[in-house]
Amino acid sequence: MTLLVTNIKELLQVREQNILKVSGSEMKELPTIKNAWLLIENDKIADFGTMKNMPKITADQTIDATGKIVLPTWCDSHTHIVYAGNREQEFADRINGLSYEEIANRGGGILNSVKTLQDTSEEEVYEQSAKRLKEVMKLGTGAVEIKSGYGLTEKAELKMLRVIKKLRENYDLPVKSTFLGAHAIPKEYKNDPDAYMDLVINEILPKVAKEGLAEYIDIFCEKGYFSIKDTHRLLSAAKEHGLKPKIHVNQFNSIGGVKVGVEHEALSVDHLEVMNDEDIEVLKGTRTMPVALPSCSLFLSIPYTPARKILDAELPLALATDFNPGSTPSGNMNLVVSLACIKMKMTPEEAINAATINGAYAMDLSETHGSITKGKMANFMITKEIPSFTFLPYAFGTNSIDSVYINGKLI
Repeated sequence: MTLLVTNIKELLQVREQNILKVSGSEMKELPTIKNAWLLIENDKIADFGTMKNMPKITADQTIDATGKIVLPTWCDSHTHIVYAGNREQEFADRINGLSYEEIANRGGGILNSVKTLQDTSEEEVYEQSAKRLKEVMKLGTGAVEIKSGYGLTEKAELKMLRVIKKLRENYDLPVKSTFLGAHAIPKEYKNDPDAYMDLVINEILPKVAKEGLAEYIDIFCEKGYFSIKDTHRLLSAAKEHGLKPKIHVNQFNSIGGVKVGVEHEALSVDHLEVMNDEDIEVLKGTRTMPVALPSCSLFLSIPYTPARKILDAELPLALATDFNPGSTPSGNMNLVVSLACIKMKMTPEEAINAATINGAYAMDLSETHGSITKGKMANFMITKEIPSFTFLPYAFGTNSIDSVYINGKLI
């Protein structure tokens, strides 16, 4: 099956030679071809170039993309798509003046989602999660990471991870799985958090590894949740089981989580709303990808990740949604790219790089996804007729995506 897209107004993120990620000042450059064509053979990118120099090609299907832009699908490297129910009542409570702590004390917060997840059948959790996954695919997401973390018991965590596995089996896009048993301390362990860490490390983690249910390990390293000591302990244990770290750090406080992540060779450190000079320095020269989650900052009215500080230090940066029921009930990567430009002062070029090739890197996917490169998977999207790629983040409330292709097939 061959698919030819012609008369493309501009083909974005074109990399003749594949790269794994872009950092610092490199992120200002987004390679493009104007008035372009793109050839797909089966599920891979076969060739591309300018219309002026297009050879004679016989394709099974030809699409005229006059006035439209083509770019790789978004790579969303941090989500909690698998959950049950919603928490819209807490949203109203916050507007009415209740603090996060007050809501938590009334049984809200993460533990609210935990109870709902535990009380919902695996089949129902799958159906709700599949609906969300289909929604974000239509918005242009072509690779996604999904975490557990709303189970907090062996039974419920394994249930979540089985749902993630089923999503990976039933949908064509890459779905990466992360075990986040250390997301919050269950109320029954409130007075003995070490006992909960024992459960996660000694009981749940070996089963996750044995059943091959996760590639990554995560922990919420933050005051009131899990300490630096907890993080060292869990990541060391996870390494023995072959799980690579991708961790929540620096959302509300800088307590040394970035340093711990780097010491354990984390693939990514995520959130980073609060970053000091030491956090920046410790990331230099490492293979760890900083990941910003601006729609979480929008929803919680907390600071945004200091993108300019990170990029001016010649570090890379990826963008992701943090899609979850409590702090980011949205998986719209188009909004994330807009917020990066509007609130984090990233240029459109930087934001698109962060949401494609660097997002792919944060899921170990940049060899196969995240750019228009010959031999990579044909995960791309075609916009509606728009004046330029800057219009994508500029028109923040408009869905400018016309069609999305995963493995060369229209979804």
